[in-house]
Amino acid sequence: MVKPLNEYSVLTFDCYGTLIDWESGIWDALQPLLMDIHQIDSANLTRNLVLGSFARHESTHQNNHPKMLYPELLANVHQLLADEFRIKTTDDMNQAFGHSVPHWPAFPDTADALRELAKHYKLVILSNIDNQGFAASNRKLGVTFDAVYTAEMIGSYKPADRNFKFMLKRLREDFGFEREDILHTAQSLHHDHVPARTHNLANAWIDRQNLAKKSSWGATAVVEERPRYDYLFPSLQAMANALEAELGRKG
Repeated sequence: MVKPLNEYSVLTFDCYGTLIDWESGIWDALQPLLMDIHQIDSANLTRNLVLGSFARHESTHQNNHPKMLYPELLANVHQLLADEFRIKTTDDMNQAFGHSVPHWPAFPDTADALRELAKHYKLVILSNIDNQGFAASNRKLGVTFDAVYTAEMIGSYKPADRNFKFMLKRLREDFGFEREDILHTAQSLHHDHVPARTHNLANAWIDRQNLAKKSSWGATAVVEERPRYDYLFPSLQAMANALEAELGRKG
């Protein structure tokens, strides 16, 4: 039986796709590669097609190069996308894409919803990012997180078990939180919800892609067997509203 939202002590967040609109950020940062109409049939390179290719290359690269910093990984993915679509790129273009994370926008509801949630929970980041990249994104998020655990700190990328084991250990040692105190809050089934269920974590799916009703995976790898979830919300603000409604009933 799912317990009420207000009975958790800490929310552990994925950042990109959940708090930061990484699909819009990725798509915008790819435009210099995709804009040469003399090289490509741009009508065939739809957003969904390109983001799906990004997801495949990123996931493979993260698995094969767990210690590679995210800007370098993104630069390599940019080169792989250019190769796949037979478009000429340059090292400068690859590097520009690799360092595009600071330009990726936050979702419009993120900052306000986080400020509301921070009144009731400790807020923690578990993200597939480097430290510098997250610091740039954090300036858009409107709160100071109680802890930030990045792929750079851990030495691997989600959905690796190592990332969740690291987070659980640090939350126990640094804050005294146990597994039952934690609600893992994320968009990606592949990066977050599958491993969260493996580690017996309660989970809230922020389904910004509306995947519960359709199959448009965007920039996240496809999951053939979808994991269970304890809560489903279309946005972070919807989650904050649900919490406030609970507290109102309780009060």
